[in-house]
Amino acid sequence: MVFMPFLLSLPLYAQKDVTQFLGIPVDGYKHEMIQKLKAKGFTVSPSNKDVLVGEFNGTKVNIHVVTNNNKVYRIMVSDAISQGETDIKIRFNKLCQQFQNNEKYMPASLSESDYTIPEDEDISYEMSVKNKRYEAVFCQVPNIDTAVIMKEFGSFLLTKYTEEQLSNFTEEEVQKESIPYILDKIDKKSVWFMISELYGKYYITMFYDNEYNRANGEDL
Repeated sequence: MVFMPFLLSLPLYAQKDVTQFLGIPVDGYKHEMIQKLKAKGFTVSPSNKDVLVGEFNGTKVNIHVVTNNNKVYRIMVSDAISQGETDIKIRFNKLCQQFQNNEKYMPASLSESDYTIPEDEDISYEMSVKNKRYEAVFCQVPNIDTAVIMKEFGSFLLTKYTEEQLSNFTEEEVQKESIPYILDKIDKKSVWFMISELYGKYYITMFYDNEYNRANGEDL
């Protein structure tokens, strides 16, 4: 078929599509990331030089840059001021709505896209007695050029099939292979948040993860 030779002949550009925080790729070295965050207005915490403080999405926050093998794989954003049960429930639900209404994001699971907490739910009881975890998981929509994705997909197929086999692929076979590949690409750009508790007070912790840099047991 014509489609596969065309796909394999596309030029591959040096472009890496990873999770972004405030437009900054969650990648590279820690000191570089800290400098980029400082340029956004964040400052070093007076009590911990590894923590940055500032305002994010209208809330005072503490920012932690997390690395694996010296490469940044996570930006953790925690509320600097804790809240009571009612207020944190409102804040969590508001964040869910903001992410759901933002075209840059999509739910990580098609089977569960509404993470909002019912008004009458006792989160204190659910968390302390039932160990329930309140979290919402989204993914940033890929912004890489379509031609690049197609070229990378073609290279991926060559790890499983020969060029002769691919030349005989039907459109249905290509689609069957492409869906899990694209979903895996999307999963690599995870952004999620949860309700955390400390001494009876609650706060939101958000995670901007670059799954490409996460540890996968390679050091074991």
